[in-house]
Amino acid sequence: MEAESPCAASDLAVARRELLSGNHRELDPVGLRQTWLDLHESWLIDKADEIGIADASGFAIVGVGGLGRRELLPYSDLDVLLLHDGKPADILRPVADRLWYPLWDANIRLDHSVRTVSEALTIANSDLMAALGMLEARHIAGDQQLSFALIDGVRRQWRNGIRSRMGELVEMTYARWRRCGRIAQRAEPDLKLGRGGLRDVQLLDALALAQLIDRHGIGHTDLPAGSLDGAYRTLLDVRTELHRVSGRGRDHLLAQFADEISAALGFGDRFDLARTLSSAGRTIGYHAEAGLRTAANALPRRGISALVRRPKRRPLDEGVVEYAGEIVLARDAEPEHDPGLVLRVAAASADTGLPIGAATLSRLAASVPDLPTPWPQEALDDLLVVLSAGPTTVATIEALDRTGLWGRLLPEWEPIRDLPPRDVAHKWTVDRHVVETAVHAAPLATRVARPDLLALGALLHDIGKGRGTDHSVLGAELVIPVCTRLGLSPPDVWTLSKLVRHHLLLPITATRRDLNDPKTIEAVSEALGGDPQLLEVLHALSEADSKATGPGVWSDWKASLVDDLVRRCRMVMAGESLPQAEPTAPHYLSLAADHGVHVEISPRDGERIDAVIVAPDERGLVSKAAAVLALNSLRVHSASVNVHQGVAITEFVVSPLFGSPPAAELVRQQFVGALNGDVDVLGMLQKRDSDAASLVSARAGDVQAGVPVTRTAAPPRILWLDTAAPAKLILEVRAMDRAGLLALLAGALEGAGAGIVWAKVNTFGSTAADVFCVTVPAELDARAAVEQHLLEVLGASVDVVVDEPVGD
Repeated sequence: MEAESPCAASDLAVARRELLSGNHRELDPVGLRQTWLDLHESWLIDKADEIGIADASGFAIVGVGGLGRRELLPYSDLDVLLLHDGKPADILRPVADRLWYPLWDANIRLDHSVRTVSEALTIANSDLMAALGMLEARHIAGDQQLSFALIDGVRRQWRNGIRSRMGELVEMTYARWRRCGRIAQRAEPDLKLGRGGLRDVQLLDALALAQLIDRHGIGHTDLPAGSLDGAYRTLLDVRTELHRVSGRGRDHLLAQFADEISAALGFGDRFDLARTLSSAGRTIGYHAEAGLRTAANALPRRGISALVRRPKRRPLDEGVVEYAGEIVLARDAEPEHDPGLVLRVAAASADTGLPIGAATLSRLAASVPDLPTPWPQEALDDLLVVLSAGPTTVATIEALDRTGLWGRLLPEWEPIRDLPPRDVAHKWTVDRHVVETAVHAAPLATRVARPDLLALGALLHDIGKGRGTDHSVLGAELVIPVCTRLGLSPPDVWTLSKLVRHHLLLPITATRRDLNDPKTIEAVSEALGGDPQLLEVLHALSEADSKATGPGVWSDWKASLVDDLVRRCRMVMAGESLPQAEPTAPHYLSLAADHGVHVEISPRDGERIDAVIVAPDERGLVSKAAAVLALNSLRVHSASVNVHQGVAITEFVVSPLFGSPPAAELVRQQFVGALNGDVDVLGMLQKRDSDAASLVSARAGDVQAGVPVTRTAAPPRILWLDTAAPAKLILEVRAMDRAGLLALLAGALEGAGAGIVWAKVNTFGSTAADVFCVTVPAELDARAAVEQHLLEVLGASVDVVVDEPVGD
């Protein structure tokens, strides 16, 4: 190591720190990368001159990775290859040491190797990742002939050997996609390795160097969704800012950095950033998938397949054929005069599961005219084929959307394209969610008399989102011109408008209202205009919408509630009398006669269990009963309370979190202890929560310093729901789920003087939405008292929404 070198790496380190200080914050990502690259490349060139690495010296410094691509980012490795022409060790080692040691001593991350050209080519021939890296090699300093021998040699070797390596390349790519997920659908995406990430564009560059695809042609295509090169620059800029903001060489965009990066890049907020990343990731992902298919089809066949005839063109529809595993245009197709050709191609793709050829999509985007208004019946039929195909619908619509064709068919799509969800329960962007809803609606088609309305309702139910107003109301308005343009009859347009307006009505009513109250059923029936066909389609759409939202949103329990609501609405629409609320079973009334404490646990349907607790009525009874159930690892789904001659009969529907349910006698003993004050069951629940939080905190302390451990949680919310019953209040409490939350909330309500009539519990991932119907003394300022007690359980930062109507 040289203490006073004319180009000491310590000076490089100082310059790096200065460049990343606040004094240079005006540099945008492009400027920062260029300056960072110039800084390191200049140091390497000066160092090469100092230690005798010159032209014709038999030594060369070659940049690979980000240095080779001229995309060097702060905190990334400096990827350097020292080439030599076979120098002996006594000459080679001093030169290498004088190059590497200053960088190591300055704590600059270095990924280095020392090779001859022959050695490097041998490694590239056996190691696919090494080969891909060397394809990006660039001469930095020293013997140019040596560098060019490597660069030309590795590219020639790559072209000549691609046929035997294509299978491994595809397998490695799909394994990476499975491991890292899609950028467009990840809350914290991997910008480099994720599906639709930077590595995928580098993959396309490698395929272009193998002369299998036209990289220039796809890179600069100007499409509504953005060009490939534009998407790549977007991800590269975001990754640059991520490195600068986090102070580390990160590839995962953690939520804690999103707002600062958004502000730095002028995207607005983190939701705007997420939308931009989704668009870029989906554009790159589409081109990567198309590029792999094009490359595979471009490879010459070998073995017995080379002896058989070329693939046949199999006709599928007018102007549409299948060729070599893709949907392409027939030779006599005239897209310039055939506006329905796009949907015929799409229908063939969705129906067969075969992808649409990239060249076909480009030709359609460039030449096909718009459909007339209203659409011909054949075009509407083809759209319904696309929407009803099941899982293949996703890839078909994605291909149309990435090439600008889908937006021409449905201009109203633009505000929801790549729109991130605001609700943590949602897994997908809004546009992907409605497509997934169509996928989940497809298996339900035979449950309804009008599967066409179900498919279109699935596609359009969230079309009003992204416009800053009630999406159900606005969507119902937007659907009218859309469906008129599609050629639907006025009655069908009305039905679809109603379907969109009330697409949340059934699940919200079923999980928030008392289904034994005739006014609840009458309100739903009236909202649907007494139309049993609309009710039937809405029932199926509610299920598909919930399933497409995310894991656990549609459960057997929720399905049973919605089914019950639909059954009762059908009765009202048919003029039949509603069933009376089931009276308390005589068996439980007999248990109440002795004014003692009784507990019965019995199986219900599926994994559900009935847990009935009978005890003298007193304040706090429901919360204590719920706490005892929670302490026994039972999840409560619903609760109802009936008081008979001073005795409360509380019926819970529960399921075990794991294992078998506890014995009824054990639950009774614990409950008696809670009633007598011998056991503080609510305190035990709170202590268990506290102990669990302390354990997580202790484990977090073991995480490497400099990696913040955070948990982003939405603030709790209290929603007061309108009710026609003056003596009762209905409220919904949304909060991060935790064991015993129902018991703690019930305790707060009872502490405020409220009596719990019934409760319904919903859990969506890590979020709970518990609905309570309560009675309060007439003299009490009910809402204020309830809110004050709930604040003690939920914390000070709570949103309160008053009189939220059902169905919004």
